[in-house]
Amino acid sequence: MDQLSRRQWLGRVSVPALTVAGASLISAKIPQAESRTDVYNIRDFGAKGDGKVLDTNAIQNAINTCSDNKGGVVMIPAGVFLSGTLELKSNVTLHLSTEAKLLGSPKREDYTAGKGIPEGNGNIVFLYAVNAERLSIEGKGTIDGNGLAFYTGKGDNTGPGQNGVNGNFDRPHLLIFYQCTNLRMDDVFMAASAYHCVRLLKCKHAYIDGVRIYNRVNKNNDGFHFNSCQYVHLINSDVQCQDDACALFGSNKFVTVTNCSFSTRWSIFRFGGGESQNIAITNCLIYDTYGCAIKISAGAAGIQNFSFSNIVMENVTGPIGIGFSGVNSNKNAENNQLAGKPYLRNISFNNIRANVVALPVPHPDIHFDLHTWEGEKNSCITLNAMGEYYIEDISFTDVHIKYAGGGTAEQAEKRDVPNIAAEYFGVWDKTPGGPPAYGLYARNVKGLSLHNVRFEFEKNDLRPAVVFDNVQDVSINGLSLQGSLDAPSLLRITNSKDILLTGVRVLTPCKVLLSLEGTGNEFVNIDGGELRKAKQQVVYLNGANEKSVKVRL
Repeated sequence: MDQLSRRQWLGRVSVPALTVAGASLISAKIPQAESRTDVYNIRDFGAKGDGKVLDTNAIQNAINTCSDNKGGVVMIPAGVFLSGTLELKSNVTLHLSTEAKLLGSPKREDYTAGKGIPEGNGNIVFLYAVNAERLSIEGKGTIDGNGLAFYTGKGDNTGPGQNGVNGNFDRPHLLIFYQCTNLRMDDVFMAASAYHCVRLLKCKHAYIDGVRIYNRVNKNNDGFHFNSCQYVHLINSDVQCQDDACALFGSNKFVTVTNCSFSTRWSIFRFGGGESQNIAITNCLIYDTYGCAIKISAGAAGIQNFSFSNIVMENVTGPIGIGFSGVNSNKNAENNQLAGKPYLRNISFNNIRANVVALPVPHPDIHFDLHTWEGEKNSCITLNAMGEYYIEDISFTDVHIKYAGGGTAEQAEKRDVPNIAAEYFGVWDKTPGGPPAYGLYARNVKGLSLHNVRFEFEKNDLRPAVVFDNVQDVSINGLSLQGSLDAPSLLRITNSKDILLTGVRVLTPCKVLLSLEGTGNEFVNIDGGELRKAKQQVVYLNGANEKSVKVRL
């Protein structure tokens, strides 16, 4: 079929039409140095666009012809184009016009697995590409997975302790890109996947700008998945989904997320395994999010150099959970290949504002019920390593968090926390009553810094604000804490050493400033601050003695 040159195509479109629907085609996204950019309108290949006739073959023929002719633009014009699985290819720009919708078929037989995509947790897919280069998806149109048609009430059972047994994997993801390079996604609205929305697997140099995802019709409706990718940049995008909004699994490196907003039932930024390094997340809004907004759960991993900055969280649980066991329970996982001793280090949190609710709140636009784990209730920041492994070099600077409060005396009295470091709430599910702190719980941490950090609560909370258990090398300056006369102490430190607290402010009256517990405490120093609202400075329990602590008012 004859194709039009860019000059010929522009000549056939009126100026008003260009202004409304085609302006992006004459933007900087099309290299100006090229003498021509061929445009392949799928209607010219037989696509009907009535939302009833299956247009798979016509669209695929347009893509194939474009690729065979060394690339160009495959135009999805106004209309509803029903389709099954489509393979995108190198040098192809898939452009969706403003009133265009690429609609997934409601029939399972119209989909296939992506050729060459590892099976993983399902490789049935709507749009995919394998080993493609210079591939783009752009425009103001919509890619709709028709995912409600695949709802069975059953998820993939990959949650805590489920291991995918009897899970529902036979349903299409919206987009999968495997080992692709120089990938772009701009402006497109992606909706209603039957499974995950966008999966990038071992891709390099991916640029995602202005994409909107609304994915809340089926279970496991994730937003973005980046698996072992490098040089990925997500900006100016909005994600509302049901499961992980931006999961980074495996060995991701050189990833940035900037100027985005997120909401989901389960976590936003979820990390796990591999050698994940050099990741910066900044200027993001997180709202109506449960299952912990920022969650790192690692076994035999090599994780370092993460930066989270300028983040506002409204109505969340968690809000930050880091778990590190050093041991990988999945014997077949990629992160089992880590050379040397596992590590999790160099993580910074700067300029964070959060409002933490008492427990998850159902989203009114999710039509099925979701289980609430006991460990999600009365949550706190959790830094939890175990055994011989430590979380190292963690800093919180200019952090202000208001918690719902309501913690009980039973929670406050918990000392024996199980050696579990999986999902952030998993450890608290195994600890009757939940977290023993309302602000920060840290176990097996070395090199912890808190500067200008403020923890408050709305409802009276009987738990300490901060609990340290086997924590070393701590620098705290300008820590402001709301206290309670009904709580046993404001701070609890157990078997920890080399801790310096300066400029601590007790915001409201409390019974005891510090409960020092255990025989392993050394060099705990409280130097100045506003401590007059504490009725008693220090109590010593379980073998702790006065020689290990020094208080100077």
